[in-house]
Amino acid sequence: MSRAAERLDEVKRAMKTVAGEAGRPATDITLVAVSKTHDAETIHPVLEAGQRVFGENRVQEAQGKWPALREDYPDIELHLIGPLQSNKAADAVALFDVIETVDREKIAKELAKEIEKQGKAPRLLVQVNTGKEEQKAGIAPEEAVAFVARCRDEHGLTIDGLMCIPPVDENPGPHFALLEKLANEAGVSMLSMGMSADYETAIRFGATHIRVGSAIFGERDYGTA
Repeated sequence: MSRAAERLDEVKRAMKTVAGEAGRPATDITLVAVSKTHDAETIHPVLEAGQRVFGENRVQEAQGKWPALREDYPDIELHLIGPLQSNKAADAVALFDVIETVDREKIAKELAKEIEKQGKAPRLLVQVNTGKEEQKAGIAPEEAVAFVARCRDEHGLTIDGLMCIPPVDENPGPHFALLEKLANEAGVSMLSMGMSADYETAIRFGATHIRVGSAIFGERDYGTA
């Protein structure tokens, strides 16, 4: 067994333990293995170990590896978890099963156009900037519920949930609690929150999807990305 496959097993066991402690079935939580910057050779052992849900940050990078991988593993579910540029909306709709980073009107409008044009409907999540960090993508928390409503009413989009990335230097718990509160107000059920350092906390706060990269694949070499 490869080291990545071993780490995958460790994460799954931790998920089961924490979910049990929180009174939740582990089957209610989807593990999104974040494979950004990792090549097909690195991903293969994780696929062979049974993982089928993966997350990528960049449309172009994902285009370079996932179509070929899907030939061998057609049941892969691919999530876009990085910021989406409007000029990449067509490619994103064509490639991804879930787009977690809807965060502004222009993106909502472009996605609606491409979904109608392509006849393909990826599941959509609104990214919320719970820490109101200037350098980070996401809609402000106080605007999130109204934005979800506009996506539905004005753009005809089905929004399935919310996503957040808390500030790295803050306790993630309050951010996860805020996202859950906003999801309830917006009437959506998917909560994508928690990464390698805080996914156990996210599970305790109701995460339905956790995005785990380095805890599975090891530290990334961004110089080769």
